[in-house]
Amino acid sequence: MSEPASDRLVAAFEGPVHCTRHTGASPGLTLSGVSAGHSPGRLILSFVGTEAADIPTLEAARVVQLGARCYQVRSATGTWLVEARALHVHRDVRQVFFGAVPPRPVPLGKRLFWQALLRLARRRAGLRLLRALRGR
Repeated sequence: MSEPASDRLVAAFEGPVHCTRHTGASPGLTLSGVSAGHSPGRLILSFVGTEAADIPTLEAARVVQLGARCYQVRSATGTWLVEARALHVHRDVRQVFFGAVPPRPVPLGKRLFWQALLRLARRRAGLRLLRALRGR
């Protein structure tokens, strides 16, 4: 499945790709699955303003932009043309982000404060004390 030089690969999925059609004031089509390539993660493509035909669940799909508003969804099960006003690409970057920014350790004083507060809140007398302190 190689693309001609004029076509631009928008996204590639690996494994099953779920297709959801939306009707109403803003019709559309959503493809969601696992991204293929160097940064695997959840990938969601939302085609806005399209009256796309029903597309079944696909396997290892590729989305290629053919023109300004024309996209082609390619899979082993078939090829579909989708004309849309806009395409929104959503990538889950949590793994990359949290890998680059490690979580900050919680200071000991704050941990002790919350443990004491939660232990107080377990008992009726502790809840009354907390309500009285909050009322001040």
